[in-house]
Amino acid sequence: MYVGALTLDILLGDVRSLKQKRSVVRPLIAELQRRFPGVAVAETGHHDLHRRAEIGVAVVSGSAANCDEVLDACERMVAYHPEIELLSARQRLFNDHEE
Repeated sequence: MYVGALTLDILLGDVRSLKQKRSVVRPLIAELQRRFPGVAVAETGHHDLHRRAEIGVAVVSGSAANCDEVLDACERMVAYHPEIELLSARQRLFNDHEE
């Protein structure tokens, strides 16, 4: 069993309040969950900053290749949004043989 984790640090476009931030981040999370039903997605950081957000994505699979494939697709989907600038993406892979 493999668990893949993806952390996305994003800069939001013309956002001036936390309310506007939610109106961008929530649909993005919903789109990730809709397009990739096997992943867990949540806003995991920068809660108090209105132009920054950190999105965490996790997937469980029987193969490392499938984890990488799904996380790469999630990263590409976020990167192609015109109102969002992807500042960094960090992928990690864990397996059941690690202590």
